[in-house]
Amino acid sequence: MIRLTPDNGIPRHILLMMAFLAAFTVANLYYNQPLLDMICRDTGITQVQANIITVITQIGYALGLLFVVPLADMLPVRCIVVIGMSLAAASAVAIGVANNVWLLWGASLTLGLSSIMPQLFVPMATLYSRPENKTRNMGYIASGIMTGIVSARAVSGYIGDWFGWRMMFFLVAGLMLLGLLVTLKMMPQVSQTFHGSYRQLMHTVGSIFISNPRIRLYSFRPAMSFASMLCVWSCMAFHLSGPPFHVGSDVVGLLGLCGVAGAVAASGVGKIVPRVGVHRMSVIGGCFQVLAWFVAWKFGDSYAGLIVALVLVDIGAQCLQVSNQSASLRQLPKATNRVNTIFMTTFFIGGSLGTSFSGIGWSLAGWTGVCIVGACFASATLLLSACERIKMKNGSSIHHITSY
Repeated sequence: MIRLTPDNGIPRHILLMMAFLAAFTVANLYYNQPLLDMICRDTGITQVQANIITVITQIGYALGLLFVVPLADMLPVRCIVVIGMSLAAASAVAIGVANNVWLLWGASLTLGLSSIMPQLFVPMATLYSRPENKTRNMGYIASGIMTGIVSARAVSGYIGDWFGWRMMFFLVAGLMLLGLLVTLKMMPQVSQTFHGSYRQLMHTVGSIFISNPRIRLYSFRPAMSFASMLCVWSCMAFHLSGPPFHVGSDVVGLLGLCGVAGAVAASGVGKIVPRVGVHRMSVIGGCFQVLAWFVAWKFGDSYAGLIVALVLVDIGAQCLQVSNQSASLRQLPKATNRVNTIFMTTFFIGGSLGTSFSGIGWSLAGWTGVCIVGACFASATLLLSACERIKMKNGSSIHHITSY
């Protein structure tokens, strides 16, 4: 079995394995989005209750990020991935047989909780890659994650339309079992960087968050961007089911292929961040998203307008995530999983906020309400970048922790 050492490089086949597993597991968070209208009709739940399914899945993921991902600094990553894959398979089966909203919500929570594997691989790519390849390799994992998000919407839309939404989750269970077998065969061994109790480990997470304003900035800014991106997807099924479209989940899934632009952008951003800088990349991403919401509002009654908006909002999100996440992990090389816990927990709390407020916007003002909410979140990223710029001009020093 291969053992990785910090800064010594990652074999290409291991990097590819992590990218593929990241794609398969992160997709669990998004399979339900094109199927919401179908779930409503089949189970008799309301649109608001169906929208909560996506919120609960993201909350489960955030809980896993907060309480499970830090363990990768203390326990073997291989063990965490095996348990996660097993629980995800069981949760997908439970969703597939659910006939009431409580089982749907409960199983969605555990599916989100057990699908945190991609965020174990991102710190590995940063810590164990050669110094000159760290951001690039992290971009490859991010590209795998984005590909999983894109595939989830497209695949689930078509599977749901042809075979029903339940079949989609039975297929998810099979994919998780396949991922379990790949993990047992190929996952390398890595050294643990923390020695102590779980309580002490979690205490350091809080200390890092409180003591490092740079990590807080790098976490809050892409969280607002992710909230903006999820606004469009959480209500897309409802928007397309009404006038002037009147289409089903297959078209929602097809529009998900627009996210390919985001997947391509993720690998590209990883290569150019060292040259452009985190601040400029964040401003570029925020501007892309604000423009996307203007297009979505002005031309949201046409497929062309929706496609342009989806491409812009996804590219903007990747500009912000890859640049800020790589900068965040560089702050504390000895505590990458705990730093990533802070980053990704904040990130997906932002996603839950975006999904929740977009649902409220939809109920109050339809598609226009969703566009207003999404534009507000995108504008928040630019506001944070403006505040950062003001502090830089004023010569404010930002101190950070050097070891944990």
